Amino acid sequence: MADVALPHVLAADRDRSRGDGYAISKRILDITIALLTLAILSPLLLVIALAIKLASPGPVIYAQRRLRGRRVRTDDGPAWTIEPFTLYKFRTMVDGADQTTHREYMHAYLAGDEEKLTALRPGRKAGESYRPANDPRVTRIGAVLRKYSLDEVPQLWNVVKGQMSLVGPRPPVPYEIEKYQDHHLKRLACRPGITGWAQVQGRAGIGFEEMVRLDMEYIGRRSILFDLKVLLVTVPVVLLTKGAD
Repeated sequence: MADVALPHVLAADRDRSRGDGYAISKRILDITIALLTLAILSPLLLVIALAIKLASPGPVIYAQRRLRGRRVRTDDGPAWTIEPFTLYKFRTMVDGADQTTHREYMHAYLAGDEEKLTALRPGRKAGESYRPANDPRVTRIGAVLRKYSLDEVPQLWNVVKGQMSLVGPRPPVPYEIEKYQDHHLKRLACRPGITGWAQVQGRAGIGFEEMVRLDMEYIGRRSILFDLKVLLVTVPVVLLTKGAD
């Protein structure tokens, strides 16, 4: 897969009213919660790792190339640029699964191609996930992990490393960016998150343009209190499997 040409500077960070205090406080919150969660969930993570190994051959962790916004200093002040990074997930598919289906799904999702999306998930009802149904690449344990978002837990390590935050827009894969319009790129003018304002509104059950709108709303409203609100709302959303596969 050819690399996507990335803009050097995505956008100026015009909202300086928060200063660096928000960024520092958010980083402290991220590290504290991420490390505590990893420590508390360590027995469960071991069980999940064993279940994945028993379900199908291959690695426990799936490393995937994603794109993220990173705040940088320029001669004109703070700005956001796009860069690639490696995102970690528990493997939910058979090892070496073909990505063609996901690429087709993402291109249809970004274009709002309801006919194609319906073909990939026949009988979809409003509020249900747009993702392809009965994907043969997904293992049994993988389906359970996806339903409760447990496959995303290894991204806490991405948070500790400073590549992600607990709350923020979800980071896209490179072939998503290929189909982005200019206004879609603005959703990356923020550190990506494990959960986000768009995710708690319906996870994979909302359309792409609505997701972009909600991501931009988050960027405009973001604060420590708003981040805590999103984290608290995430818990019942995950437990109730709202908008999940």
